[in-house]
Amino acid sequence: MASQQGRFVWYELMTTDTAAAERFYREVVGWSAADAGMPDMAYTILSAGEAPVGGLMALPAEVAAAGGQPGWIGYIAVDDAEAMAERAKAAGGAVHRAPEDTPGIGRFAVIGDPHGAVFALFQATDGGEGPPAAPMGTPGHVGWRELMAGDLDSAFTFYAGLFGWTKAEAHDMGPMGVYQLFATGGETAGGMMTKPAEVPAPYWGYYFNVPEIEAAAARVKAAGGQLINGPMEVPGGSWVMQGLDPQGALFALVAPPKG
Repeated sequence: MASQQGRFVWYELMTTDTAAAERFYREVVGWSAADAGMPDMAYTILSAGEAPVGGLMALPAEVAAAGGQPGWIGYIAVDDAEAMAERAKAAGGAVHRAPEDTPGIGRFAVIGDPHGAVFALFQATDGGEGPPAAPMGTPGHVGWRELMAGDLDSAFTFYAGLFGWTKAEAHDMGPMGVYQLFATGGETAGGMMTKPAEVPAPYWGYYFNVPEIEAAAARVKAAGGQLINGPMEVPGGSWVMQGLDPQGALFALVAPPKG
């Protein structure tokens, strides 16, 4: 079975009001939601059609007490969570949560890159694969991943060293610097750039596919969310927007070119 190492395979929202967040994303992205049936915690599976895309859970009390806010985290597939966590630490990252089991599913760990952007590792049980990748642009799936990095060059070195990511196209954005696309397994998966000065801390953001951006932006506002950037056209003709859901979690949407 081919390894998915280095690919984003799951996305998870930790939030302060799971019922309200579920309603919001159902309305905005069109997901369905179902309880995962886990014996010791409430965990909701968010799906696009029949395909699971991500999970939804309450922000743990200890995370909130430490200043944690609602937000999305992406899981990157690895063959060995322990070994990769050690490599991340050796490369200047931080292990926020050491590898542990989710029974019957796999092992996960929570990692901070050298500048503080957080992501998770996922090692599937028995070497199995996560959900299969959907065709590019499939509504309800994640169409883009974006790192607002503490420093583009050193961040790229960190992720390339861990996951084998390679450079794809680079866009010169003038005073904002270079927007560097990255590929995994030969497929362009997202982009990264040195964060603008007004962004308080480095972070990973995720763009959910929608069929049309203006209608989606209207749904965001109607459902109680905020638009903080866009809608705007980006190189290649796609349209994007970034927003905050009603609990304050950052999210983004991407739609095909208009026409």
